[in-house]
Amino acid sequence: MESNELKRLEKFATEIRLETLKEIKTLGFGHIGGSLSIADLLSVLYDKVMNYDPKNPQWEQRDFFVSSKGHAGPAVYATLALKGFFPIEMLSTLNHNGTNLPSHCDRNKTPGIDMTTGSLGQGVSTAIGMALGTKISKADNFTYLLVGDGEMNEGQCWEGIMFAYHHKLDNLICFVDYNKKQLDGYVKDINDPVNFADKFRSFGWDVHDINGNSVKEINDAIEKAKAAKGKPSAIILDTIKGKGVKFVEETFANHSMKFGPKEHELAANAIAELESKIKEFDC
Repeated sequence: MESNELKRLEKFATEIRLETLKEIKTLGFGHIGGSLSIADLLSVLYDKVMNYDPKNPQWEQRDFFVSSKGHAGPAVYATLALKGFFPIEMLSTLNHNGTNLPSHCDRNKTPGIDMTTGSLGQGVSTAIGMALGTKISKADNFTYLLVGDGEMNEGQCWEGIMFAYHHKLDNLICFVDYNKKQLDGYVKDINDPVNFADKFRSFGWDVHDINGNSVKEINDAIEKAKAAKGKPSAIILDTIKGKGVKFVEETFANHSMKFGPKEHELAANAIAELESKIKEFDC
């Protein structure tokens, strides 16, 4: 990857974090930790890898993105707005009455959302169905699936993973956001996954275990995954929950946070820091 491209992707990831933080600060609460941890992935997918048309969200030749961890909606919405799927001003309506940006992703409300998600585990099944459908029709669409590490407690996920291997869905790439925490605490304390990479390999998948907050490593892993033929690919993203916003990173219970006066002040300072960082990319 050339340095200019790397810089562009890092800038876009910072813009996603900025708009995500603004959304949740405006609302006063929300799923912030797991939204911030995937900003780098969304930057690579939407600024380099995926085929799509913001003016025609239902374009049949588009690639599909399914955020099975539907509570990461704020980051997905920020990405879609920055890419022109809808006006960026709409982000301030996150989770308000009558909004088209609900707490969890809804394909019937938000332009650019390919699948309604939020019931954890079910996005795995639907994404696999999408990949199987395009495989049967011999279309070139790729399906990119994002799951949370806590979500992988669901047996439905592993049924789907076995099914995807059996049907040789090499047009499917699954990203596991391994930020090490879920709603009730550390993943290892609730239902220890032991090793996601080994598990996927044992199910026959092509696997890449990377720094999930590095746009370069994400891009390189996707290129390798797309070159793998005859099997689906899993990319394990070793991430930090709340990545890029220090006070969120340092908050233990950062799966969902309420913003009181202290958090609003910290968020205002973080917004200023992110805006300054974005300007530095242009220098």
